[in-house]
Amino acid sequence: MSAVAEWTIVICILIGTFLSIVAAFGVLKLPDVYTRNHAASKSTTLGVLLTLLGTLIYFYATDGEFNARIVLGIVFIFITAPVAGHLISRAAYHTGVELSERSVQDDLSQKK
Repeated sequence: MSAVAEWTIVICILIGTFLSIVAAFGVLKLPDVYTRNHAASKSTTLGVLLTLLGTLIYFYATDGEFNARIVLGIVFIFITAPVAGHLISRAAYHTGVELSERSVQDDLSQKK
C-alpha cells in the first residue's frame, strides 16, 4: 500500500470520527429537538460517509477488491439519513414541539 493511500485512509477515518463525536456532543448539548436533529442528521451522515470511504479505500488498497457492500452502505446512508432527519423535524414542527427561546426564529409561523 502506498503512502498516499495510507494518509488518505487515515485522514478520512479521523475526520469521520471527529464529525461523529461533534454530532454526539450536539445531540447532548443543543437546546431543542430541531437543532439536535440537525446535528444528528448532518454531522453524523458526513462522519459515517467519510469513515466508510476510508474503509472502502483501505480494502481496495490492501486486497485490490472493490467492496460493493460498503458502496451500498454509503449510498443508502447518503440518501436516507438527511431525508429521515428532515421528516423527523417536520413531524415535530407539525405536532407543535416548541422552539428554543435562545434566538431562534420561526420562519414558517403564520403569526407576525
